[in-house]
Amino acid sequence: MEGIVKWFNRKKGYGFIQGDDGQDYFLHHTAIESGAFIRDNDRVSFEPVDGERGKQAQKVSVIGGSKDRGQERDSEEEPEYNKDSDEEPEYREDE
Repeated sequence: MEGIVKWFNRKKGYGFIQGDDGQDYFLHHTAIESGAFIRDNDRVSFEPVDGERGKQAQKVSVIGGSKDRGQERDSEEEPEYNKDSDEEPEYREDE
């Protein structure tokens, strides 16, 4: 499957991908293929899996950057996200 990195925090080692199916997938740094460098808005390919805590991305590799490539996210704050909600995560403009 393919999708777009919604956000990824390098310091905390996780983030989320929006799959082409419209679903959000949790991304942990251990799921990123060796040598890959993930940034917000990167186009990625991944294997979707249903984990104990919800949908997850495995074997993630970058297949293309975006014209609107985000910056590396290494702040302590990340967008608010409630996987049990139908609402989109809130993004803070000050990051």
